[in-house]
Amino acid sequence: MKKLVLFIPLLGFMVLGIFLYQGLYLNPQQLDSALEGKPVPFFELQQLDDENRIISNKDLIGTVALLNVWGTWCPSCKLEHPYLMHLAKQKLLPIHGINYRDQREAALAELKAVGDPYELNIFDPNGRLGVDLGVYGAPESYIIDHKGIIQHRYAGPIDAAVWEQELYPIIQKLQLAAQADGAQ
Repeated sequence: MKKLVLFIPLLGFMVLGIFLYQGLYLNPQQLDSALEGKPVPFFELQQLDDENRIISNKDLIGTVALLNVWGTWCPSCKLEHPYLMHLAKQKLLPIHGINYRDQREAALAELKAVGDPYELNIFDPNGRLGVDLGVYGAPESYIIDHKGIIQHRYAGPIDAAVWEQELYPIIQKLQLAAQADGAQ
C-alpha cells in the first residue's frame, strides 16, 4: 500500500500535463461567451467624445449592431481599424465602440488621426463594462440583435475573411429577423 501512495504525485503530474497540453490547442477566438443569448449587461458610462452624455445598454436596442472593444494600447486594434473604417463606409450596420481601459485624450487623438468608425463610442476607463461582458482582451466584438441581446462573440481582429465567413452571415440573418419584427 505504501508503494501505491508513492505514485500519487506522479499520477497528479500526468493529469496536470494532459490538461495543460490540451490547452495549447484551444483557439481563444472560439471560446464561447457566457452572455450569448442574454441582454447586454446594464451599464451607464460616458460617451468617449462627450463626457456629459451618458450611454446605457438601452441605447443599443432597436437595430442589429456590432459592439467592438478597442484601446489605443492594443496593437491588434490598430491592425483591425482600417477594416472597421471600410465597414463603416458601407453602412451595413451601426458599429459601436467600447474604449476599454484607455486614456480619453489618447483615444480621441487616435480617432482624429485614423478616422472614427463608431456611431456610439462608450468610454470604459476602468474596464467595468468589459468585465461584465467577459472580455478576455481587445479587440473583441459582439453582435447585438435589435432587442439588445448578444448573439455572437468574436475575439481578435476583424478582417475581410472573418467578416465574410463568420460575422456577416449572422448579421444578415439577424437583420432579416429584425425586419420581420418591424425593427431596422
